[in-house]
Amino acid sequence: MLRQAYQRISQVSRGNSLSLSLNRNMASSSRRDLTDRVAIVTASTDGIGLAIAKRLANEGAKVMISSRKEKNVQRALEELHGTGLPKDRVKGVVCHVGSQTDREKLIDATLTNFGGVDILVSNAATNPHMGSVLDCSEEAWDKIFEINVKAAFLLTKELVPHLSKRKGSNVVYVSSIAGFQPFAVLGAYSVSKTALLGLTKVVAQELGPENIRVNCVAPGIIRTRFSSAITENQAINDKMMEMVPLGRVGEPEEIAGLVSFLVSDDASYVTGETYVAAGGQPSRL
Repeated sequence: MLRQAYQRISQVSRGNSLSLSLNRNMASSSRRDLTDRVAIVTASTDGIGLAIAKRLANEGAKVMISSRKEKNVQRALEELHGTGLPKDRVKGVVCHVGSQTDREKLIDATLTNFGGVDILVSNAATNPHMGSVLDCSEEAWDKIFEINVKAAFLLTKELVPHLSKRKGSNVVYVSSIAGFQPFAVLGAYSVSKTALLGLTKVVAQELGPENIRVNCVAPGIIRTRFSSAITENQAINDKMMEMVPLGRVGEPEEIAGLVSFLVSDDASYVTGETYVAAGGQPSRL
């Protein structure tokens, strides 16, 4: 029986590896046409944001990436241009989304370089507090909501006059599976991600008449620097994977593929929705 169990585990492991390999190959070969679209992606010099920027650019979009630090912007641009993406298709600017001045610079740089904006992917987030939500200081709480929620709202508001000039423009907020099922040590962060689910619904209703679609993605445990405390600790990782039917951590490219769908004409009748990409991790009915 032990031998049979071992064989079964090996088969499942090989199946997961094969599935991941196939998914990656499909993600790299299934391209949509985003030619003539212009996208702003916040917090896009690493992890999910960088993967989204790369995917959209590879599909023909002109992309403005951003980060709080100049060195991160330059490093990401070198990486993207190094893959063969033209320098006139991918540009970058320093932007702390909590700063009105920086948000204005981000928008102005995009308009100056690309002539308009079709897509906003709001990915910026922070989490200065780990532990019980009731132990979260007021300062940390304010910081979390300033970046994770308020900045997403303000950037959307500031971009609407430009989005409304384009045909088929849209917004995508990056939330988290924690917005549905809060993580015990990420209470305040989880609440902020739940707020994005509500923001998606209300903004989609208000911008529908402008033909601006608004959707949201809720990633599960994705292999990024943010999740490294989980993915690089074998014991914690194994425990978390017990809640994931696919039995593995997700990759940033898998979230990028979902965003690619949502900003494309393939999703032209989709708005006000949140798509969970969490390997089957419990979220909702």
